[in-house]
Amino acid sequence: MTTETAAEKPELDENSGQFSTFFVGDLFFGVDVLRVQEVLRFQQMTRVPQAPEVIEGLINLRGQIVTAIDMRRRLHLPLRAGDQTPMNMVVRTEDGAVSLLVDEIGDVLDVDAATYERPPENLAPAARELIRGVYKLKDRLLLVLDAGRTVDLAAGNAV
Repeated sequence: MTTETAAEKPELDENSGQFSTFFVGDLFFGVDVLRVQEVLRFQQMTRVPQAPEVIEGLINLRGQIVTAIDMRRRLHLPLRAGDQTPMNMVVRTEDGAVSLLVDEIGDVLDVDAATYERPPENLAPAARELIRGVYKLKDRLLLVLDAGRTVDLAAGNAV
């Protein structure tokens, strides 16, 4: 009888594991749970003159200055209604923490690698460059967000 220890368990590949989920418009996204630092209510922001439009501003997160990226603008979606307040999903990147402003926070989901597929060809170009793949869930699709590409405004066609 053998028992797998944590060290002996096979590593999960990038196509399976746990994802912190959120909504932007009617799109359902997931970010690798290990990249998520925290989730916060809307924070007061300081605008940055002459910054790209996708940068909503800077927030002070317990003394750490964090850039906030509006995911609606990043994905070229219509702006939020004036009464809709975004949430902050703070993700860790190679360059430090960045806040993604999203419409609604979801749950942490465990996904099965067997339900993974490459991004569909008909996905809008602004979204396609940010999506690593798609999981077919029971009632919707989970778009796996590439956090590194999302915050790399120089590489993409950030507005």
